[in-house]
Amino acid sequence: MRDALAPSRTLDADSLLRRVESLRRFLRAVDGLLPQERLAGAHTVVERADARLALSREHTVVALAGSTGSGKSSLFNALAGFVLSPVGMRRPTTGAAHACVWGSLEGANALLDWVGVLPRHRFVRESPLDGDDQSSLRGLVLLDLPDFDSVRRAHATEVDRLLGLVDLIVWVVDPQKYADRTVHETYLRKLRTHAGVTVVVLNQADRLTADEQGAVVTDLRRLLVEDGLPDVPVVATSALHAPALTPLRGLLERTVAERQAALLRLSADVDATADRLGELVGPAVAEDVVDRAAVASLVDAFAVMAGVPAVVEATERAYRHRAIGMTGWPLLRGLRRLRPDPLRRLHLDLPSAGPSDGLLDGLTDPGPDDTAITRPLPATSVPDPDAAQRAAVKLAVRQVADRAAAALPEPWRPGVVDAARSRLDDVPDALDTAVAGTDLGMRTPFWWRLTAFTQWLVTLAAGIGLGWLITGYAIRALGLPALDYPDVGVTPLPTVLFLGGLLAGALLALLARPVIAIAARRARNRADRRLRAEVTTVARRQVVSPVREVLQSYARAREAMALARSDHA
Repeated sequence: MRDALAPSRTLDADSLLRRVESLRRFLRAVDGLLPQERLAGAHTVVERADARLALSREHTVVALAGSTGSGKSSLFNALAGFVLSPVGMRRPTTGAAHACVWGSLEGANALLDWVGVLPRHRFVRESPLDGDDQSSLRGLVLLDLPDFDSVRRAHATEVDRLLGLVDLIVWVVDPQKYADRTVHETYLRKLRTHAGVTVVVLNQADRLTADEQGAVVTDLRRLLVEDGLPDVPVVATSALHAPALTPLRGLLERTVAERQAALLRLSADVDATADRLGELVGPAVAEDVVDRAAVASLVDAFAVMAGVPAVVEATERAYRHRAIGMTGWPLLRGLRRLRPDPLRRLHLDLPSAGPSDGLLDGLTDPGPDDTAITRPLPATSVPDPDAAQRAAVKLAVRQVADRAAAALPEPWRPGVVDAARSRLDDVPDALDTAVAGTDLGMRTPFWWRLTAFTQWLVTLAAGIGLGWLITGYAIRALGLPALDYPDVGVTPLPTVLFLGGLLAGALLALLARPVIAIAARRARNRADRRLRAEVTTVARRQVVSPVREVLQSYARAREAMALARSDHA
């Protein structure tokens, strides 16, 4: 039990500033992620700390607070030595805060402006006639607050505002109402973290005998223990007898001399705020808390939404279509070209074709300095996602959010869910762009060209043989001497060329079919891998990255809160 106010430790202003800055970093980290109503008090503490530390540190603001009839205004006047605050039988007497400054008023004006004491209610205690009698209190700014239990609600509101700004709170109680429930439940019990800047004064102690005074002080201390304030000093005093003011005046002198009250008050504010916000942070959470299973499920849903199965199927069919068209019999290629290309029907031919087949012509233009200027990718013709696909995507997104939020304290869950959903409206366009920009690997293989060249050779041979035979028939029809055909065994050479060319072309086309089928399946698998890789990128950018940003914000908030509480006993 302390009988005089003394700081349990000497606070360093720079250390306090670092803690306030850590609290500010915490607020920046959680901005938009946690409910603002839970952060309003912390914003107020940061703003008040900045303002108070920027003002005079040579002054200590002490407030006398109490109920109607407790005699705090009389005590205020007795400490000042003058009647500065109105005292009377009419209640409420004190309607506005009055201030008495020991020292220069000019040095305290900025502080009083911030506290909100009107200029007409500001007084200076020291004068040349005092000599050094008041020098021990130089730097004290003593406030007489309105009655907190006034019938006028505005008075209680003003008291609450001022109690949040002053450096030291002196609660003035009287023997009749020292156990008043309003004092203890509404105010004192809420100051458990501010015990170091709280004093309780039993005023009007001159009305009690020595035994009665001792009993009342003992009972008052018991009540303070129940309030969670066992170390708060209790001082018995009287505004009517100067000797009875000595303990309170001595306490104020020590407080002013130590210049610690403002730092202790702000430190207590930070402590109380850190305690309230402590439940918003918990154990450390790894950024990769979203496991592969959740991401894989998300990618599967995105792939269906993007039409990847249809594109993969079109890729296989397009490979067959193009391969057969190039390796088949040249005279039938025209018929193959009458069939639509499956990828071109989806507007996916330009990005995927290779430079050797001319499909990239017109996709890029040379710039003034011969650098390529890439044109925007066209929109694909992949069917739009239906309601079932959209519902599957939302379910997968929710699974990712739930997996990440499970490791965080409950207040973070809505922020994680909102972050996971924040870019969903952009997902269809992002997926379409990703599919349109995917290189499906549809190049023109060398063996296609070799087969096509061979087909042209055998077709040319068949054509030569056919032409040779037709020429020979024409000559015989005109009655001219018949041509002497070279023989290949027992078969004339033109017949060998004609029939051999036809059979070789058909056989080459038939032999190419199994190879085309195998290569088409490989093209399908390659396209599936590349498309899923692009879809995975979109899923991570549109869903996983926002969730990871929340996890990073949580890590920053957790670190900032640890620093804000580093000096908190």
